[in-house]
Amino acid sequence: MASTDPRLNAALNGDLERRVVIDTRAMEWSPTPSATVWRKRLHRVGPAESGQVTSVVRYAEDSRFPAHEHPEGEEILVLSGTFSDEHGDWHAGSYLLNPEGFRHAPFSRGGCELFVKLRQFPGVDREHVVVETASADWLDGERPGVSVLPLYSQAGYADTMHLERWVPGASLAGKRYDEGAELFVLAGTFEDDDGAYTQGTWLRLPRGYEHHARTSAGCRLYVKLGGFHYLRASTA
Repeated sequence: MASTDPRLNAALNGDLERRVVIDTRAMEWSPTPSATVWRKRLHRVGPAESGQVTSVVRYAEDSRFPAHEHPEGEEILVLSGTFSDEHGDWHAGSYLLNPEGFRHAPFSRGGCELFVKLRQFPGVDREHVVVETASADWLDGERPGVSVLPLYSQAGYADTMHLERWVPGASLAGKRYDEGAELFVLAGTFEDDDGAYTQGTWLRLPRGYEHHARTSAGCRLYVKLGGFHYLRASTA
């Protein structure tokens, strides 16, 4: 049953018209319903334990969650360590899209950290996707000095996810995100007119945002486009 406490159900970064930047390394870990799993919530709209959520999640050694399903799907990018369930062991760099109807009992023997999105992937015919990014092939991007590693794209759905790798000196100045974008810095640093963003920084750029980004040292990013089509907005 959803909590009726307004403090628990209040939205977190639910205004989709605002630019949001969060350095997750500066955040404190918060508890989850499991005593051995912690989280840093970056975005939530809806009930405390069943809303749309974007988080960084940490599993301690020998931690586990009971078996559960994922209404409206789940996306996982393993940042460090090894994340496991009855379907396999997923090492650092593994990308998973678990669609509606997917059920598992996750655990970690040695501990891990994850970038996780919940309830943002409606559609019963979405594909179950696994990408081992450590061994996957990168493609040339649209801009010089930028390589792309596709993670998810499916006909009939607006959202696409990929990794980007920028060499030192690369520039995406003037890139316009007509449908908005989410970026998560996996390694290195990039800069724009408002600051510099290091490993662990999450950015959500609103629809129509023109980004003047560049990197002096190089960086690697997770990028999600078209996801605003499935996000619920709230300014509460």
